[in-house]
Amino acid sequence: MSGRVHSRYVRRLADTAVAGRPVVIELQVRRFRCRDRACRQATFVEQVDGLTVRHGRRSTGLQTVLQQVAVMLAGRAGARLANTLAVRTSRSTLLRLIRRLPEPEAHTPRVLGVDDFALRKGHNYGTILVDIDTRRPIDLLPDRTTATVAAWLADHPGVEVICRDRSTAYAEAGRLGAPDAVHVADRWHVWKNLAEAVEKTVIQHRALLREPENTAPVHAAEPPESLDPAPSSPGEPRQSGRLSDRVREQHAAVHALLDEGLGLRPIARRLGLARNTVRRLAHAATADELLVGRWTGRTSILDPYKPYLHQRWAEGCTVARRLFE
Repeated sequence: MSGRVHSRYVRRLADTAVAGRPVVIELQVRRFRCRDRACRQATFVEQVDGLTVRHGRRSTGLQTVLQQVAVMLAGRAGARLANTLAVRTSRSTLLRLIRRLPEPEAHTPRVLGVDDFALRKGHNYGTILVDIDTRRPIDLLPDRTTATVAAWLADHPGVEVICRDRSTAYAEAGRLGAPDAVHVADRWHVWKNLAEAVEKTVIQHRALLREPENTAPVHAAEPPESLDPAPSSPGEPRQSGRLSDRVREQHAAVHALLDEGLGLRPIARRLGLARNTVRRLAHAATADELLVGRWTGRTSILDPYKPYLHQRWAEGCTVARRLFE
C-alpha cells in the first residue's frame, strides 16, 4: 500500500448501451508510486471495485454481458448479437473471452449419459459424457473405445446409473469401470429401437396385412398441400427420412432411368449413389425384396448355436463374454 500520488490520467471504458446508444465512461484515476525501492513495480494504478480491471477497456458489467453472449452463441453469431446491442466486438474477442473463463468444477454425476459423436463422420468418433440430472456435458473423450470409457469411469467413482445406447463397447466399459452401475436406455433410443422393431415386423408380415378400408366421406376436406411432402422426381431420390421410404424412392428412380436406357454407371453418377447400391436396386423386382432381405434370409455362423444361446439367456446368463466363451 502506498499513499504517494505519482500522477493522474483519464481512462475510457466502454459500458453497456443505453436506449440503443453506446456508452463510454471517462474515469479519472490516480497512479501511485511504490516506496519500496526493491519493488519491480515502480508505479501502480488504483482500480474501482465493480467497474474496472487491470488493462481493461470495458466495464465489468459489459465484460460479463459479452462473456454470456460468447458462451451462448460463440464467435460470428455472438458478434452479430453484440452489434445489435450497440457493442462493437469481433468473433475473435468473444472466443478469447471463452478461453479466459475458469474451468468448471469437475464432479461425478449420479446418472451419466454416454453417447458418441462424429469428429469426421464415418472416420473419427469421440464420446460425450453428460450429467443427465443437470443436462450439462461433463467431459469429451477422444474416441469411443471400451478402454477409454472404462478408464474414465474408474477414475470417477460414484456413477450409479449409465444411460446409453445398445453399443457393446459402452456396455463392456460400464461393466469394467462401474460394475455396480445400472444400465438404462434414454427415451430417444427406446423410441428408435421400438420404431425399428415395429418396422421390421410389419415388413416381414406385410403380405398378411389387409388394405385399410376407405371409410372417409367423399366430401372430406383434403389436407393442405403445404403439409404433404413434395414427391421426388425420378432423378432426385430423397436423401433423408425413414429407411423404407428412401429405399422405395431410390428403387423407383433407378428403374425409371433403366427404362430410359441408361446404364448402371451413369445412373450412379446422376443419383449420387454407389454403383453396388444401384446394382442391388436394379436387380430387385420390388423394393420390398430389399427391405425384407435386410433382416431375413441371411445365413450366419451363429445359426447352429442360437437354440443353445436362447436357452442360456432364458436361464439368466446375459453377459456376452460368458456366452462367447
